[in-house]
Amino acid sequence: MQLTWKRIILYQFSFKCTQSRFQAIKFNSKTNSNIVHSFRTMSSTISPPQSLLKPINVPSKTLMGPGPSSGAPRVLAAGALPLLGHLHSEFTQIMDECKEGIRYLFQTNNTVTLAVSGTGHAGMEMACDNTIEPGDKVLVVTNGIWGSRFSDMASRHGGDVVQLTNNGHAFSKDELEKALVEHKPSVMFVAHSESSCTLMQPVDDLGHLCHKYDCILIVDTVASAGGAPLFMDKWGIDVMYTGTQKCLSAPPGITPISFSDRAYQRFLKRKTKPVSYYMDLSELANYWGCDGAPARRYHHTAPITSVYQLREALALATEEGLENMWKRHSACSAQLREGVKKLGLSILINEPEHILPTLTGVMVPQGVDWKAVTGYLMKNYRIEISGGLGYTAGQIWRIGLMGYNARPDAVDTLLRAFKEALEAHGYTPSKM
Repeated sequence: MQLTWKRIILYQFSFKCTQSRFQAIKFNSKTNSNIVHSFRTMSSTISPPQSLLKPINVPSKTLMGPGPSSGAPRVLAAGALPLLGHLHSEFTQIMDECKEGIRYLFQTNNTVTLAVSGTGHAGMEMACDNTIEPGDKVLVVTNGIWGSRFSDMASRHGGDVVQLTNNGHAFSKDELEKALVEHKPSVMFVAHSESSCTLMQPVDDLGHLCHKYDCILIVDTVASAGGAPLFMDKWGIDVMYTGTQKCLSAPPGITPISFSDRAYQRFLKRKTKPVSYYMDLSELANYWGCDGAPARRYHHTAPITSVYQLREALALATEEGLENMWKRHSACSAQLREGVKKLGLSILINEPEHILPTLTGVMVPQGVDWKAVTGYLMKNYRIEISGGLGYTAGQIWRIGLMGYNARPDAVDTLLRAFKEALEAHGYTPSKM
């Protein structure tokens, strides 16, 4: 990241202010002199780290892997705004605006809608912590790594976990209903966007099916919210969360999450407290002004600048409109898929209803070193794409077109660079 003249002036001003602050300290009394002498006789035992005496180095890169995506300039600029206190009225107003934006993003009217401090895993953890009690039967739909990850978390919370596994393939409603009848779970988990294999698992109306069997539905939309149609209320989803670093093009560090009234009422009837105080819905619902209490009480210090950036990311989504966001991601996905096929390459997921528009899995041709290709793109173009994850490791490249990077010009640039990288490593693409 190059320092602009404005940044240089800001740093110089900050340094001079710090110098002045130290020079303003006066010690006149004998007592203070003794204190100063006492401190002068002390010395640190660890030497100052030399790496921190040099300017920070943050190169500009185009992040087109599974996430994070490149940050939107307006969102990044919000991170430089002045800090506010975590219970200041101006800050709680921004929190309320975030709640409105999340409701729009998720297409829900849920009262208990907030953003938990932490990355996407915090959303998964919070979902586990507040819906699962020891001994609860938990059905986990596993198409890839995120089902496995939720299973691990659920078991740590005392859940009796049953996995319905078919890596790389989506389940039909009939298959899911059969599992609901057989296992009688109180909680069911589905990853709508299974980014490890670039698969979209349909969840439309799945919540209503779960309700038929008195089951709470949790849906992970970390790599799809904002990039593909989602209707939390219409589809009967009980708990839904997403990441900020994907289609919203904000830095990771805070996770939008929403609980249906059905899920919240079940939470209030728990026999045991949630395992984690930090993730306790009763505490977070109050801090975020979701529980109807007259005042918000201190729970933790929110990541202030992350909330600013979430607010601006949601503002951008609101200004563009969800329908336009969905169309933009779909069009860029189609453009990429067409370009990849012209190179003579195969794509992992091809069924229209299972294509994840935000992330495309491209099969690695035989004899090509996938890692050398990604390294070439990074070295020569500072473009990031990624290899597979979990069972797809070494088999595919994962190319993300999310948020700020879901633009036709970005797709064109990537395809030209990708073709060059393939040729440099022994693959002869078809003519584009």
